[in-house]
This record gives sequence, structure tokens and C-alpha cells, in this order.
Amino acid sequence: MPPAEPTCDEIAAELVDRGIRRIHVLAWRDLDDPDAGGSELHADEFSRRWAEAGLEITHRTSGLAGEAVVHDRHGYRVVSRGGRFSVFPRTVISELLRREGHFDAMVEIWNGVPWFSPVWTRRPRMTFLHHIHGPMWNQILPGPAAALGRALEARIAPPFYKRSLVLTPSDATREELLEIGFRPDRVRAIPNGVDPLFHPGGSKAPFPLVVGVGRLAPVKRFGALIDAVVEARHRVPGLKLQIVGSGPLEDELHRQVEGAGAHDWITFLGYLDQVDLVELYQSAWVVSSASLAEGWGLTLTEAAACGTPAVASDIRGHRSSVVDGITGVLAPLEQLGDALATVLLDDGLRTRLGEQARQRAQTLTWDRVARDMLAALLEESQARWPRR
Repeated sequence: MPPAEPTCDEIAAELVDRGIRRIHVLAWRDLDDPDAGGSELHADEFSRRWAEAGLEITHRTSGLAGEAVVHDRHGYRVVSRGGRFSVFPRTVISELLRREGHFDAMVEIWNGVPWFSPVWTRRPRMTFLHHIHGPMWNQILPGPAAALGRALEARIAPPFYKRSLVLTPSDATREELLEIGFRPDRVRAIPNGVDPLFHPGGSKAPFPLVVGVGRLAPVKRFGALIDAVVEARHRVPGLKLQIVGSGPLEDELHRQVEGAGAHDWITFLGYLDQVDLVELYQSAWVVSSASLAEGWGLTLTEAAACGTPAVASDIRGHRSSVVDGITGVLAPLEQLGDALATVLLDDGLRTRLGEQARQRAQTLTWDRVARDMLAALLEESQARWPRR
């Protein structure tokens, strides 16, 4: 039998033996931020497990009006200071001056704008990069600023990281990183996990129900999802769409639904807590996303854990969270409506996809994410830094 893999506790003990106990995590936004998404959830999941293993974790993030500057969450410390852009220089200066205390190792979460940690720290470190923003820059910033963002992400920053270990949630994002010059031997994919709260059960809605979950922001392309579902309803009588989330495009999407005369069968549910979200996933016939770019389609694997297959846009991030034709269906955006109708009308196909999605989701755990990331940090410290 192969030897058992070391646990998070065992890896943490070995790190401590090497003089690495205090780890600082640099993240653009905090989990409590209204704009928080998959990246912030991911950071919380591995940090809480590292803290449980006995490591001292400090998150450095941008701040929110009315939020305590320093607070504790799930066993780790959060320091929130600075605005959306000022957080970068403020954090670097703070870390250089040790204002948040001494640290033995660092995890940089690169979310569009890098922290350039290889330039200013020689401590053991690694970078987690969820996805390349690429075309998203045009939706986030005006023209010249978007061009600068693309250049920073794809040309200016990568040379500084050529020797750094870079982790990513999917092979698809890894391929993107290699395309812009990252070294193959320094980029590693560690798939995201799924909270065990998401599980099969309940009963399916008595009508064809499509569910879309996410922030109502341009990159998610909920307008395109609405168009696709309107198209699918021509073939699928009684089809309904329920959208979970909020964001800057909410009013615009409401107007789109009214203009399509679909207000009686397309509904906006706003924010749902996890218990209600699980019930919704369980009742849905399919979950769908028309997103432009993702590092990993977290909502698709959450629904998969509930036994609900996905029909989504064929983008790199979705190709990692959905195995096309096995756990769901991926389609070009212009064919998304037709793909939705095909899956909704075929009970046998939908049942098979849902069961295979559930089986795959069971292999995706946050415990493994935390363990594999910590093991990567240990390997880095062994290979590149002497025992301290």
C-alpha cells in the first residue's frame, strides 16, 4: 500500500520545526467585503485550516467603512487598512516596517494587481493566482487604464515571478500562465474544494428550473444568461430562471427582464444564506453561468455536490469545474440557449450528468486544498531556504 499522505497538522509541525510559524497572507479584499467572491472564500478556507493546525495566520486586506481595522476570524487575524488601490503600497510599506509583526513566510494572492512580493521579501513565499483577467480589464476600468492593467498582468509583472512558486486552482489557468511566460516547473494547479454543506437531497422543482448564482457584475454576463434562457423557453414550456446575488448591474438586469416580458418567470432572489442556497441547488434542474472569465466556477461545483449538473459558457475556468459531456455541458455563448434546452428536455441525460457531477464533487475538498498548499510551502522552504 502507498504511504499515507501527511496531514495538515503534520506538515505544520514540520514547518514550525524549520522556524516557520507566522504566515502573512496578502489579499486584495476581505471576506466581509460586499464584493467578495471565490478568491476571498478560498483564502478563508485554507487560512482557517492552517490556523487549526497551529500556525499563526495574519491576513492583510483593504478596509471597509465602519469595519474594525483589526479583528479575528476562524482562528486567524485580519488587518484591513487602505482603499482599493492604496492597499498595495500601504501593505508593502507596513510589511517592510514590520508594523503587523514579524513573519516567517508569505502567501501572496494576486488578484489582477500583483504585490511584487519577490522584489521586497526574501522570506519563504508562494503566490496564488486564481485567473488571468484578460478581457475583464475592459469591464473593470476605462480604456487606457484597462490597457495598463493588461500590460501589468501579462507583461510587466511575470518576469519578477519567474523563480516564484505560483499556485492556481485549475489546469486551464495554469495554461494561461504558461502562455504569458511563467515557467512550467514553477506553476502548479490545486483544484478548489466544495463545502460539505452542499449535498444531495430535497426534491426537484415541478417545473424546469435554471439557477444562476454570482455577483451581478459585467464579467458574469447575466444579461447573456437571461437572453439564453429566453431563447431556451421557446423549446421548454414552463421554464423558469432564478438568479441569486446582487451587484452594480442589478437595475439594468431588472429592466432587461421587464423589456423581455419575462418578469413573471425570471426572478431575482438577492443574497441567500448557505442553507437556502443548498435547497435551491437541490431543487434546480440545472445550474448555469454565462461568465466571461473564471479561475474556477465555484458555484458550478457547489451545485454539482447537490447532484445538479451545469450548462455553462465554454471558457477556461469552466472547463476545470465542469467536465464537458460528463458532469455538465459547455457551449459557446451563442449556443448556450440551445444547450440549456437540450439538457432540460432530456431527463436521462440530465440525471446521468447530475450523478456524475455529484461523484466528482465528492473528491473536491477544502481539507485537501489546505493540505496541498501547505505542503507546497514546506517544499519551497526545504528547497530554497535553509533551516532557520
